[in-house]
Amino acid sequence: MKLKILTPAVAALLLASCGTQKTASATTAETTSPVKETVKNVALTPELAEGKNLYENSCVRCHKLYDAKKFTQEEWKPILARMQKKAKLDDTQMASISNYITSQL
Repeated sequence: MKLKILTPAVAALLLASCGTQKTASATTAETTSPVKETVKNVALTPELAEGKNLYENSCVRCHKLYDAKKFTQEEWKPILARMQKKAKLDDTQMASISNYITSQL
């Protein structure tokens, strides 16, 4: 009986984890995410686009995406440090995310 319940649950979990990732556009700072924000009309550099992509794909796995302006730069530092372990991101990836968030403040 347990096997009949666990097998579909594992299959559903596997399918959900294999979903497609969003890709960030390197030409505009506009976002299609559900985050309501006033977007700067600044072209994203490839480094900032990578940070945006990491932010959108890593953070949304566990919770909704927050508007960068919701917190100050000082408030973001401990948040990002805490989330780095949970998202299993290395220091380079966290620097990209941090640079992207800072550029949006």
